[in-house]
Amino acid sequence: MSLTLMYITNNTVTASIAQKAGVDRIWVDMEYIGKEERQAGMNTVKSHHTVADIEKLRPIVTSSELLVRINPIHDKTDEYGSTEEEIEDVINAGADVIMLPMFQTKQDVERFIKAVNGRVKTLLLFETAEAVENIDDILSVSGIDEAHIGLNDLHLAYKMNFMFELLCDGTVKKLCERFKEKGIKYGFGGIARVGYGMLPAEHIIAEHYCLGSTAAILSRGFCDANVVQDPMEIESIFIEGVKNIRLKEIEVAAYTKAQYDENLSIIKKKVSEIVERKKANR
Repeated sequence: MSLTLMYITNNTVTASIAQKAGVDRIWVDMEYIGKEERQAGMNTVKSHHTVADIEKLRPIVTSSELLVRINPIHDKTDEYGSTEEEIEDVINAGADVIMLPMFQTKQDVERFIKAVNGRVKTLLLFETAEAVENIDDILSVSGIDEAHIGLNDLHLAYKMNFMFELLCDGTVKKLCERFKEKGIKYGFGGIARVGYGMLPAEHIIAEHYCLGSTAAILSRGFCDANVVQDPMEIESIFIEGVKNIRLKEIEVAAYTKAQYDENLSIIKKKVSEIVERKKANR
């Protein structure tokens, strides 16, 4: 089975191009509460999309699914409504899948699942050290459809230098094994185009298959639509990029254990080199 590919955009033209090219989920990213403080000074995606973006994309996203990342669990304030109110708005606007970020406890997840109440698919984004520590309690909650490991915030939580260190120290493997035991579909991190990325995408794709992962985010390294603005160029990137990912998937799906082991050795070597460069450039 091929990876479920996800791409963040609120642009109707880009969404239509991505869908046509074979991207499985168009992702509206409404998370903003606490994000600026967590990722201050970092070159990360801070989208702050809105319910209006869901409504705008819903008529266009027909063959792909419409995924919405809401804010972390929160109560109502003068500035924003509660998690329950946000979920109601998102479902009414037409979301197919709702992703919960930055949760820490079983109680957080129970609150999320109760509010969704089986009306759309639920996707947990494991990206806090507390969520990893409490994983067994969390996964005992009924109604979790899928899980994704958020390497960016999780590597920050562990004070690492590079998010793919989590592939090298066994953290991702351990979490994937827990998801698999519970029969929950899972994915992790993001990928650029084949042949691109600080850690080339082909090695990450092979590790997805080695670990039984079923989903990956298409990162800005795949296509940064804030930089590449010509629709024809965006279309070319997506069509060629998705095609090459699918071809690479066919190749790595046939790997032997020895080939997967060799691929992980390459990942560890490249990640070590990247970390050393980051430390030297401080």
